[in-house]
Amino acid sequence: MRPRTTGKIDCMNTMSRRQMLLMTSMCAAASSVLRAQQPLKIDVYKDPTCGCCANWVGHLRKNGFAAHSEDVADINAVKAKYNVPAALRSCHTAVVNGYVIEGHVPAADVKRLLTTRPADVIGLAVPGMPVGSPGMEGANPQAYQVLAFDKGGRSRIFATYR
Repeated sequence: MRPRTTGKIDCMNTMSRRQMLLMTSMCAAASSVLRAQQPLKIDVYKDPTCGCCANWVGHLRKNGFAAHSEDVADINAVKAKYNVPAALRSCHTAVVNGYVIEGHVPAADVKRLLTTRPADVIGLAVPGMPVGSPGMEGANPQAYQVLAFDKGGRSRIFATYR
């Protein structure tokens, strides 16, 4: 014998499905928020005697990065490994989510790079050690540029600081 149908939708089952979908989407949203709140891991390679590099690592940590610092004997070998053009080199090299960060790049620019993820860019650089850049704070800050660079060594302006 077949159960009799009334043509009505079973509200209990419909509510349960709706609640399940709502809970699933809420969990997914909460998960992405938690991931966004976790510090972003960045590996910094530096000369063991460089104080400004340690200051830059502190700048990263203050801005939400989980910075791991490693002293290396041959920093130029690290720069060569990550294809940092000679003209863009500075005192330390970092790697974050597949991108190379050379020198005293502000944390905000690293975050913007990771958000925009330009396909042709392999890294950012602040050539030299300009006074006024993160980790190089001091009297008489200099204007400087953050440069984006590609695999071919070509660069373009990513940000300008005055």
